[in-house]
Amino acid sequence: MSSAAAADAVQFLARSLWRPRRPLCGVRSTVCAVHFPIGQLHTTRPGMQASQEDFEKAQEQLKKLKTDPGNEVKLKLYALFKQATKGSCNTPKPGMLDFVNKAKWDAWNSLGTLPQESAREQYVDLVSNLTSSETSSPVKESPSDSESGYETLEVSTKNNITKIVLNRPKMKNAINVKMYEEIMEALEKAAKDDSVITVLTGNGDYYCSGNDLNNFANISGGEIKEMADKAGELLKNFVNHFIDFPKPLIAVVNGPAVGISVTVLGLFDVVYATDRATFHTPFSNLGQSPEGCSSYMFPKIMGLAKATEMLLFNKKLTAAEACSLGLVTEVFPDNTFQKEVWARLKAYASLPRNSLAISKRLLRSMEKEKLHEVNSQECKILKERWVSDECMSAVMSFLQKKSKL
Repeated sequence: MSSAAAADAVQFLARSLWRPRRPLCGVRSTVCAVHFPIGQLHTTRPGMQASQEDFEKAQEQLKKLKTDPGNEVKLKLYALFKQATKGSCNTPKPGMLDFVNKAKWDAWNSLGTLPQESAREQYVDLVSNLTSSETSSPVKESPSDSESGYETLEVSTKNNITKIVLNRPKMKNAINVKMYEEIMEALEKAAKDDSVITVLTGNGDYYCSGNDLNNFANISGGEIKEMADKAGELLKNFVNHFIDFPKPLIAVVNGPAVGISVTVLGLFDVVYATDRATFHTPFSNLGQSPEGCSSYMFPKIMGLAKATEMLLFNKKLTAAEACSLGLVTEVFPDNTFQKEVWARLKAYASLPRNSLAISKRLLRSMEKEKLHEVNSQECKILKERWVSDECMSAVMSFLQKKSKL
């Protein structure tokens, strides 16, 4: 559920400051709608019946999981729990705008007439698989120079380079509210430290898959206006951090990039990309509008016609296309990407720090006021879009399509 397509689907409408409500029967996070056939549920103990004691033990083991198993798995766990304890789904279907309860209802209802004993067994087996996987998977240690205290990032300073790594690889580096806050915090610290340049990149196959659907999971129909106001302020503050960053800011795009991770690239000083990277801003598909100052920077960088193709008509760019249009500075073969890029960055970091900062200020200062104005206007329009019937219909249409997969 954290794929690029899913993250695209709730671009910025997903960016609410969500508050957990009642846990999903032992699952500690919220989820969005997904449908899965019974046949996909994996069972590892054919012919063995789980006892009530096994079932209760599995619930305790689930609470101790340290790794988020992902939205689809959490929905499976919820559905199996309900089936095991209540039997087949027998409650009324929630309304379209009640996203959380509708997701839970769809998951439970998809189990049909699965016997309670079978549901209990599959629940136990699924939890066992999760705990075994977590135990057998070595924990990746942060580099010795990495700062502690971040949940969603790896931040380190070495050789005059502050490196900020989006570190949710299992979620394709989808941005949740915590990551938004930590990126801003990391940028604030990097602006004041002794480094010469600051680099933003991703851990794993993706640079960033856009917004995490969990940002959207707990919004009820009556909370849309409140969500839009808070999300607008969060977005405005987030983008302002890139506009105001005083040092050379370099993006090392190690894989596909979606939504907000693409739109703010116009605010970076240099963008290096692997040849397998793609760049996608599918706003119109969801009744949305551009953000990250892209409505101003993209036409300036690539021309109005090409920017229109990308921002209005959802065209996905390859790395080569993005480079030819000026959004990306240079593209490197994937097998030599990290080696070539970091050798170049180390050379940049040996340059005089104050000279680079002053030169950047000369290049950017004339437009800083304009960029803040654009950012404010984009956020204002987005807040209006988020509460519009057209936007809500587009998002619901997407979620309904996903639930039928």
